[in-house]
Amino acid sequence: MNTKKAFVTLGLLLAFVIILPSARADEFDQATKLTFNQPVQIPGRVLPAGTYWFVLADTHISRNIVKIFNSNRSTLYAIVSTNSTETLTTTDVTEITLAEREPMQPPTLVSWFYPGRTIGHQFVYSTMEEQELAQVKHYTIMAKAENKRQSTVSGD
Repeated sequence: MNTKKAFVTLGLLLAFVIILPSARADEFDQATKLTFNQPVQIPGRVLPAGTYWFVLADTHISRNIVKIFNSNRSTLYAIVSTNSTETLTTTDVTEITLAEREPMQPPTLVSWFYPGRTIGHQFVYSTMEEQELAQVKHYTIMAKAENKRQSTVSGD
């Protein structure tokens, strides 16, 4: 009887080990659904207020390409380059850093951190824009998650 229990336990542990990697596979692309209540500047364009999916490109060469889709992922709005950036702390929510620009310009998306990660994505802008962004105030928003992969961002 003890042998049978040992085999059942071993079988359950083996099944758990096999299933565990697939349970985390959806985090590979760091897909995050973000809702902005005002327009937001990204490299090369301004996104109107609305809901967007931020997804890492499926590439083995670089993890520094972010694709931005509409709310149902049917339209690709942008493919943007990022650089890795690091933080000392992790949180269980999405973190977005925006830069405050001139009054008539929308806030500029500077970086995005996926929940639980210390390595995030700093968006790449032109040299002139980078210099301007370095001189303006930045603020970080801890996006409220409606579920594990969906966040609402409100930048006022």
